[in-house]
Amino acid sequence: MAQKPSIPKGTRDFGQLEMARRNYIFDTIRSVFKLYGFQQIETPAMENIGTLMGKYGEEGDKLLFRIQNSGEKASLAPEKGLRYDLTVPFARYVVQHREELSFPFKRFQIQPVWRADRPQKGRYREFYQCDVDVIGSDSLIGELELIQIVEEVYRRLGIRVSLHINNRKILAGIAEVIGAPDKMMDITVAIDKLDKIGLEAVNSELRERGLSDDAVNALQPILKGQGDKVQSVREQLAELRTYLASSEIGLKGVEEMEEIFNLTDAVGLTAERSDSGAVRQRSGLTIELDLCLARGLNYYTGAIFEVKALDAQIGSITGGGRYDNLTGIFGLPNVSGVGISFGADRIYDVLTELNLFPEALQSSTEMLFVTFGQSELLYALTWAKALRKAGIAVEVYPEPAKMKKQMGYADARRIPYVAIVGGDEMAQSKVMLKNMATGEQQLIALDEMVKCLNK
Repeated sequence: MAQKPSIPKGTRDFGQLEMARRNYIFDTIRSVFKLYGFQQIETPAMENIGTLMGKYGEEGDKLLFRIQNSGEKASLAPEKGLRYDLTVPFARYVVQHREELSFPFKRFQIQPVWRADRPQKGRYREFYQCDVDVIGSDSLIGELELIQIVEEVYRRLGIRVSLHINNRKILAGIAEVIGAPDKMMDITVAIDKLDKIGLEAVNSELRERGLSDDAVNALQPILKGQGDKVQSVREQLAELRTYLASSEIGLKGVEEMEEIFNLTDAVGLTAERSDSGAVRQRSGLTIELDLCLARGLNYYTGAIFEVKALDAQIGSITGGGRYDNLTGIFGLPNVSGVGISFGADRIYDVLTELNLFPEALQSSTEMLFVTFGQSELLYALTWAKALRKAGIAVEVYPEPAKMKKQMGYADARRIPYVAIVGGDEMAQSKVMLKNMATGEQQLIALDEMVKCLNK
């Protein structure tokens, strides 16, 4: 009995339409990355396990896919792992190739990553990330450009989004103020789950991680969003300055946030609040200072970002932040970088849910030649060659089958135009062009067809 074909859970096949839609996402993102001067690189699917371990926090390490070498020397060879993200391999790449690079180095990658996670809606074991990073500069212009890239990408895709921003220095300052400076990582891992498990569960986890009741209670104004009152970003930052007055690192984080919002104001990205609390948006992007945003990855040290779709129920679709010493792990200390990652698979799900993919993606073919005999088929082939030379994607049905069969193929493929070739058309050096949407037909010459289809 033949084995029933299947694929591993958390992975997917992609057919023609899915690939056309995915390439639409990739091409949109890639074009924006290039607009800001970023250049593309690629790294291997697998890395030495030592490259990956210890970079993602305890939660991330558990989700690494390990690969054991096979062959005669398997026991002597180091264990490998499928990459968990693109940022750590990028840091390894920068150190390994530093003599070839000009700093600040602006790169992007569009490649798959793997996580041994429990598959569910919006969460896969194999998925693509579209990463953009600048490394070798402390300037907060890097953060500004990433925010601008987020705005541009989602404006082009037609997705309304909210960008949440925080700073790991602020979180470190909060840990100091509540008397638990050594528990900063425990605090960030726990509060990063606030949206998923709720306030009470986060408080319980904080206590399980060794925080005292006094420390947990002191953290509540932050976890509850500093009350229910509507505040502007400037008011939030002013309150934080008071709250973190005894923490040098916390105040540094507030200072960085103030500069980032000054920059977004300068380029017209920040929303303004009226006295009633309503938001008057100056761009298509909502930016919020979110003090409960933590992002559990260990390597972040400054600003951290998370982007959520406003009209779809799904998790983060873009995230990232500033890392000051990720390359130090590989022998190149004190090199600061900042980057974000677009989750292509979640973006795909949002575009599907909101029906935002362009209709033109239904087919890459603009026209199909329908013929009734061998001489007509050869005639169509010469036309097809000329049209392709003009940059028009056409197909010739490979045999002079019945009209119904050929037209059915065009319908199934959602090809917008059909060129019918018969003896009468050939005698006039023309074809009958049919618009499949309207049913309109016209007898047309080759040069006229080029102009028509190029429109």
